[in-house]
Amino acid sequence: MIRVDSPVTDRFDADRFDAGRFEASRARLASLAYRLLGSATDAEDAVQDAFLHWQGTDRQRIEVPEAWLTKVVTNLCLDRLRSAHARRERSAGAWLPEPLLDSDPMLGPADSFEQRESVSLAVLTLMERLSPLERAVYVLREAFAYRHAEIAGILDITESASQQHLHRARGRLTTARRGTGEVEPAAARRIVEEFLAAATSGRTERLVALLTDDATALSDGAGQAEKLLRYDTPHRIAAVLRAGFKPTPAKRRLAGGPPAIHYALVNGAPALLFVRVEQVLGAVTFDLAGGRIATVRSIAAPARLTRLADAWRRRETDDAPLIAEW
Repeated sequence: MIRVDSPVTDRFDADRFDAGRFEASRARLASLAYRLLGSATDAEDAVQDAFLHWQGTDRQRIEVPEAWLTKVVTNLCLDRLRSAHARRERSAGAWLPEPLLDSDPMLGPADSFEQRESVSLAVLTLMERLSPLERAVYVLREAFAYRHAEIAGILDITESASQQHLHRARGRLTTARRGTGEVEPAAARRIVEEFLAAATSGRTERLVALLTDDATALSDGAGQAEKLLRYDTPHRIAAVLRAGFKPTPAKRRLAGGPPAIHYALVNGAPALLFVRVEQVLGAVTFDLAGGRIATVRSIAAPARLTRLADAWRRRETDDAPLIAEW
């Protein structure tokens, strides 16, 4: 029997092929959107919106699908950054980047220092100081190595404007993050373990010694505070951390029992995870500089931990906790 393809079958096969092309780009698009928005949830929404655009367009007229999809996702993210809702949320001082476990593919690419740095919580936070266009140019150039001519086409600006945006973005970020850099993994873990020992034992002076002179501590108040809680002097930070890391019956009841504390890497930086029955209840992340702790972020709002918690449950390794029952 000779099979005769119908127009309906041909269209189905073409749609399936085009959906496959999109799926092949999904991870890269999600990584781009996460860097632009600092939120995995918003990044997933932007990529899904891009898929709807992809389905609704005449794909035969698209010469380079990767370039077309990059342009769509970038501009969808810029629309979100410029929206009145996003401006209110981020200007209210209650915004922190959504942390991701280091195994999360949304953090890629991570081959160069610039790529790894662009997805750190420190840089994602600092990028709030940039305009949406500066942010887009920085991410496209530093994390994805697009040429300025390509960036100009994605953002509908001139090549010289792209160069100027990158220059301003680099200047603002370099000034703000001066003194930070990559830390040898074993040294980073040792510093965090010393921090945990000092915090749980109540040794305030040891905590102070582990902090840089201009250290900062931030907390989202488990999502209950209208604004981020911020502390700026080593002695004040040490006092707050000592109180926060002191286990109490009330804290254990709130957690459903005594949680374990695990060491992990989050967005490329050392972190402590509070885990109860495979559920991540909180994450404390650290920026290190000169062998000491420059920034401590305490993140416990459930909405900020959804993807990290899912990745934790799916992890392939099962390292012993630093503290089995806190």
